[in-house]
Amino acid sequence: MQRNPWWTLAVLAAAQFMVVLDVTIVNVALPDIQQDLGFSASGLQWVVSIYTLLFGGFLLLGGRVADLLGRRRMFVVGLVLFGVTSLVAGLAQNPEQLVLMRAVQGLGGALMSPAAFAILTVTFAHGRDRNIAMGVWGGLAGLGGTLGVIAGGLLVDSLSWRWVFLVNVPIAVLLALLVPTAVAESRVHPEGRRTFDVAGALLSTAGLLAIVLGVIRAEPEGWASFQVVALLAGGLALLAAFVRVEARSAAPLVPLALFRSRGLTTSIVALAFNGGAFLGMFFLTAIFLQQVRGLTAFETGLQFLPMGLAAIASALVASQLVTRFGTRPVQIGGVVVSIAGLLLLSGADATGSYALTILPGTVLFGIGIIAVGTTASIAAVADVRHEQAGAASGVVNAGYQVGGALGLAVITTLATSHVESLLSGGAQAQEALVGGFQRGLLFAAAFAAVNILITIGAPRLHPTSTQVAEAAVGA
Repeated sequence: MQRNPWWTLAVLAAAQFMVVLDVTIVNVALPDIQQDLGFSASGLQWVVSIYTLLFGGFLLLGGRVADLLGRRRMFVVGLVLFGVTSLVAGLAQNPEQLVLMRAVQGLGGALMSPAAFAILTVTFAHGRDRNIAMGVWGGLAGLGGTLGVIAGGLLVDSLSWRWVFLVNVPIAVLLALLVPTAVAESRVHPEGRRTFDVAGALLSTAGLLAIVLGVIRAEPEGWASFQVVALLAGGLALLAAFVRVEARSAAPLVPLALFRSRGLTTSIVALAFNGGAFLGMFFLTAIFLQQVRGLTAFETGLQFLPMGLAAIASALVASQLVTRFGTRPVQIGGVVVSIAGLLLLSGADATGSYALTILPGTVLFGIGIIAVGTTASIAAVADVRHEQAGAASGVVNAGYQVGGALGLAVITTLATSHVESLLSGGAQAQEALVGGFQRGLLFAAAFAAVNILITIGAPRLHPTSTQVAEAAVGA
């Protein structure tokens, strides 16, 4: 059956839009979720971090399973899983139910997203049509992140926080019905035994979960408590076991030979810190704008909109600057701008001017953080062999998601600890929340600042326009 490739693109891009949308749409609903379900201040971050952690942790396994068992099949499995868990999340009655559904939702995204991208690459041959298709794909992904806060605000204010999840259900149902007529099946036919490396995915994700939980429990229990030390040590042991499994596997999820590339290695670390600074800032600012400044969810979304538009523009400009000046100066420039934005934003309080602190702070941060991300993504694939570009892109994407979850845990735990310290010292609730927000952004700025050292140690690459285009395709 001959299928229209542009119809295929429409279905796949809509699904990817939904996955990206779900990362940001939840942030503006967090205060309502906390109040309705009774989340603790430290526990609320799991609503965001568990999704990104499971998505990043199983992204490479999702791509492997799709290649071997059928890309369309796994796309549908991921789509259905995403839709069902969105429904249950929207009906959740307690924190545990919501966090569990967000975890499984992240797993659904990890099955759906790489399958969709692989289908796209086999649907369009190299050339003009593929470039257009990938431009649409990347553009909708960026737009999804920007529109998520607006859509979330509208849904929360006009209906309830539950609709930031329930809105996915009719979209998933419609796309699942369209797939058989719009998307053709494809897969890789290996000559030898099919190997999935499930052990690698489970060890890495379990180790990271243990570390995140250890960081979060450090706030109520103390860093030296048996529970925290056991979780952190256990997480590191699981990650060490993951490295051993990958080194011995005939078909590892993460080919360790990739890390011989200094450009790839430094890019993964840079993107991990970048993700931590971004999720930490987004989480803290969304709560600050509503709980301290008294904005509605929709008003909060509107205040984030200039940052999203600035980020889209920054991605376009950064990719052009990289071909002219090389990766290192552009990346350092992005770090400096993002730090400036965070420091400016950290001066916001309960009554200060939006135009003087929040607007310029978020815009500068959006420009800087995307300049760093775009440049690091280009550097990652420019420094590896062409046949390794796909694997490198997958590792980089997973590193960004996982780094975001870990960074969010560290930044919000330290911010929450400061709030508790201020309250115990006699501060008023609003004063304590402002202090926690400001302290959290300073830690986010510290995360961003680490990238200056990382970039100094990275090779200065001058990628061609072709390599830049390949990096954009793999992102």
